[in-house]
Amino acid sequence: MKIIESINEEVLERSVGLARERHVILPTFAQQKDPSKIPPRIVESLAELGLWDINPANLFRITWHNEPVERGGGFVEGNWLEFPPELTGVDARIVGIVGHWFPTGAHKVGAAYGCLVPRLVSGNYDPTTQKAVWPSTGNYCRGGAYDCALLACPAVAILPEGMSQERFEWLREIGTDEIIATPGTESNVKEIYDKCWELRHERGDGVVIFNQFEEFGNSIWHYQMTGSIIQQIYENHYRTESSRLAAYSSATGSAGTIAAGDYLRTQYPSLRVVATEALQCPTLYSLGFGEHRIEGIGDKHVPWIHNVRNTDMVAAIDDEQTMMLSRLFNEPEGKAALLRRGVSEELVGQLPLLGISGICNLVASIKAAKYYDMDSRDVLFCPLTDAMGLYASRLAEMNECYGAFTAEDALATSARYLDGTTTDHLRELSYLDRKSLHHFKYFTWVEQQGRTSEELNQLWDEDFWKETFSQEQVDEWDALIDQFNQATGLLAAL
Repeated sequence: MKIIESINEEVLERSVGLARERHVILPTFAQQKDPSKIPPRIVESLAELGLWDINPANLFRITWHNEPVERGGGFVEGNWLEFPPELTGVDARIVGIVGHWFPTGAHKVGAAYGCLVPRLVSGNYDPTTQKAVWPSTGNYCRGGAYDCALLACPAVAILPEGMSQERFEWLREIGTDEIIATPGTESNVKEIYDKCWELRHERGDGVVIFNQFEEFGNSIWHYQMTGSIIQQIYENHYRTESSRLAAYSSATGSAGTIAAGDYLRTQYPSLRVVATEALQCPTLYSLGFGEHRIEGIGDKHVPWIHNVRNTDMVAAIDDEQTMMLSRLFNEPEGKAALLRRGVSEELVGQLPLLGISGICNLVASIKAAKYYDMDSRDVLFCPLTDAMGLYASRLAEMNECYGAFTAEDALATSARYLDGTTTDHLRELSYLDRKSLHHFKYFTWVEQQGRTSEELNQLWDEDFWKETFSQEQVDEWDALIDQFNQATGLLAAL
């Protein structure tokens, strides 16, 4: 599928003028994948800049390669954690790639860039007359609002009212134009969609909806960036004569991050792609519904951009397990218990880099390793979308509700939610299972969201995804970005 089909020169001219006025230089996707291609003068400009500062130069920090510091960092190979058998209880090597070191503290800022910028540099979005609308259960609308703040584009953030207060406070702090809280919590995605339709009807062309659940720029960014960083880490640090890149586990959410599995499959055909979701809302697992506490992963439908044909297993994770492990990984008594298990002090100190969905992905990886009888030759990767710092209020709520986390609590949590992790609530998908989940998209996207049956059928065609994820499409975007930067004259003036 070709994302950019036309160029609107009149709108593009206005966008170039705005970028010139605000001193905005756009990074190419090639530079996000390999920061060594970034001009040295731009790298130098980051030396005194905070990772989250509202400065256009931080567009060049939308990459998995940021140095893990809060201010003045350069670029490194990547950031990852390996979880040893003392923690996981399995011999397989489980590796999490760390999203905390993106601006906003989550990799969704990259996915938002992948949706916004191709339209900006082709004149299909006009920041001088249109507001960019970011419907999300949390991190994606934060990423979109941040990108807009750097690009001087007006933004509307839409997220459920029950999400963590840290999200709302931060959106206000960066000056987001509008923040709309919809009814419900993590599971109430339809209410977000309903609000988007309301805005379309009320404002017409005054808004552009960047719906992460149907925007292919989201999945393309992860295919290119998240897939490639995993390949690089595996090849440079884990590949041996006997090793196997065995699995990739990712919460489905908007189905952006899981698209890294599509890329990895092209490089490692025997790889298994594991989609994770909450047991309390088991949509892929059993076409179920409900509410849950694993913030940021969305549910109750199959995203339009999820290539379910490429998904091997669904892991439904109990949200109580993720919440209790968040206490184990962050509370003093929990950390002490992990040290007694033999987990290194260095890793214990880094476990707060796992937010709630990251813990969910870790549990899914443990389950997959056990189910498939994986051993020390097998390497599994999973994304750690954000860190627990974005959920401090949740830890405070649990302390208030259950009392302080004691040594006895830590021992019980370790026994039940680490040692007691089993292969329950796993669904290995047959061909018919995958096609059934594909058909399940009909009820959201055709009946509710205006898609056609013909478009849905197209998503089952393997060639559709090859074309959508093609390097040629991303190269076309980069060519447009280069032309945009040339038109502003800012890059040449460095």
